[in-house]
Order: sequence, then C-alpha cells, then structure tokens
Amino acid sequence: MSERGDVPATVLAALRSITRGLPESYEEEAWVGTRWRIRARTFAHVLTIEDGWPPAYARASGSAGAACVLTFESAGPELEALTWSGQPFFKPPWRPTVVGMFVGDDVDWDEVAELVTESYRLLAPKHLGAAQP
Repeated sequence: MSERGDVPATVLAALRSITRGLPESYEEEAWVGTRWRIRARTFAHVLTIEDGWPPAYARASGSAGAACVLTFESAGPELEALTWSGQPFFKPPWRPTVVGMFVGDDVDWDEVAELVTESYRLLAPKHLGAAQP
C-alpha cells in the first residue's frame, strides 16, 4: 500500500460493483480511503488501518492494523443486531447509526451488498431509496 488509508483494489472493485446501480450515488476520495455518497450524505466508507492510523478507526475497531474496514448506516433491529454481534462488526462511537465491519479475505460480499444498499436506502431521498430492491 502506497499511502495511508489505501484500500486493496479487489475491495474497491467489489464495492464499485455494488454501488454502481444506486441512482445518483457517486464515489469520491475521502480524507482517508474512499467513500460513496448520495447527495451530501456518506452511505459507505472504506479505508485501511495501518500502525494505529487513523486513530479514531483503530480505537473503534480495536485494531492497530493492518485491517481494511467499511462503515455504513444502519437502523432498527438490524442496527441493534450488528452492534452486539461482534466480529466482523464493530460500533464506532461517532454517530449512533454507523456500524463498521472488517473486510477480510473471507468477507461475504452478498451480505456487504445488502448492508450497503440498505445504508443507501436510509440516506437517499425517499423516491430514490424506495426504488431499490
């Protein structure tokens, strides 16, 4: 990895295939890593923790790295279940509706697709979010 927060190309490719069909969503470089947004709202953010940096993510995940993590929005019973389920999930303290997960070699991309799509639905204008399966 050449810069702090760089994300493996395979992870970016998988997330791009998930987000590609979400209306009006777009990808951009974040302060660290890459994020996907709908309007001005971030519905997915992926980055790599290395040597305890970035510290907020290292503390929230309990990992000094190297670890690739994804954060997304959640709500209701799913938020509650993910918050208390343990690895690969963790609960960042910065917003009550954000959940993090480790993205390792054994990640279930179908589950990631469901979580990211639901995160999009939660933040998108109702007419866009309702159109997603």
